[in-house]
Amino acid sequence: MTARIALVSARAARGLDEDMPPLRAAFANAGVDTEIADWDDAAIAWECFDLALLRSTWDYAERLGEFLAWVERTASRTLLLNPPAVVRWNSDKHYLGELARAGVPIVPSTFAEPGANARAVLGEFLAAERCAEFVVKPSVGAGSRDARRHTRSNAREAEEHIAGLLEARRSVLLQPYLERVDREGETALIFIGGPLSHAIRKGALLPAGAPATAGLFAPEQISPRVPEADEIALAERALGALPFGGLLYARFDLIRDDRGGPRLLEVELTEPSLFFTYAVNSAERFARAALARLPGAPARQGSANM
Repeated sequence: MTARIALVSARAARGLDEDMPPLRAAFANAGVDTEIADWDDAAIAWECFDLALLRSTWDYAERLGEFLAWVERTASRTLLLNPPAVVRWNSDKHYLGELARAGVPIVPSTFAEPGANARAVLGEFLAAERCAEFVVKPSVGAGSRDARRHTRSNAREAEEHIAGLLEARRSVLLQPYLERVDREGETALIFIGGPLSHAIRKGALLPAGAPATAGLFAPEQISPRVPEADEIALAERALGALPFGGLLYARFDLIRDDRGGPRLLEVELTEPSLFFTYAVNSAERFARAALARLPGAPARQGSANM
């Protein structure tokens, strides 16, 4: 019997996920049927699928409790990748503190919890970080929604941003803005089935003085990139520090600091874009790695193909 695979998305993401066409083609070439399925569609019988792949559930941040409950239910009915424990851990950027304690160089990160005083939070952050600009974002968020770049000289606007998030009962993450991103962009390193598969360059996402994006995600400028040795070393170090092993996919977003060293900005283990169109055969590698996870599939060796 041919395997059935659900590529899990969201209504708001339909037509926006550039990974879908190459991924569906890769599965079709392997003789496997795929169906794009919205995670919150109550009419879907998930037990009819052999595998549910989280791909573009990009509205989850505003409905986290509902989404995590769906993740647990679905994982009890079919194979869900990445699995629930990974999704729970990765859905809140407090994981950055855990990785920092494990010795992974991260972009310096300060968290504030609901009930905190926004002015005090901002004052303590600015006293500790001598940065001209900084970023305020929710600790549970996706696609740069509700994230803004602020200047030290306009602290009032930043305070209002922090206060609004805290009043909405959302934890807040503050980070210094690393200025090299404006010239060099971010480097995203994508691992498939264990080894490094490919990397891309992502342009700066937060223009100075711009409001938070009103869309599902901020517009991105993407191009292929060959990662530097120190970027690969940091991504592999972060991969080894995760409290999980054997992941189907992982993406590490890095920015260089003022001294030129790479810093981890985010880890994407839930529903990341994997930029298949920028790396030859990457969708095929992903499809092979996914099929190898199916019950009864023969063990396969992963390979790193940059």
